[in-house]
Amino acid sequence: MSALGYVLEHYVVLSALLFTIGAIGFLVRRNVLIQLMSIELMLNAINLLLVAYNRQHGGPMTGQLFAFFIIAVAAAEAAVGLAIILSYYRLKASVHSDEADALKH
Repeated sequence: MSALGYVLEHYVVLSALLFTIGAIGFLVRRNVLIQLMSIELMLNAINLLLVAYNRQHGGPMTGQLFAFFIIAVAAAEAAVGLAIILSYYRLKASVHSDEADALKH
């Protein structure tokens, strides 16, 4: 058993807590910037869980590799999301998600 073996449950609980905070933040807040940060928090919770399980079970570094790809996707999501938010802010001077139906036209 690795050195992480006795505390894997702590990583799972922490990851679940971070994911829950991110999900609640995404569902409750209207500000799109806060929603993007909540999505980043959920992705980082998944990364923590992947790395902890991969560290526990050893073998190939598939957990770390998958976490690396999630980080790359999160960076691309942040860049595209911020670009959309910036263009919407220039159009309407607001970053509230419930007013974003103006992008349909």
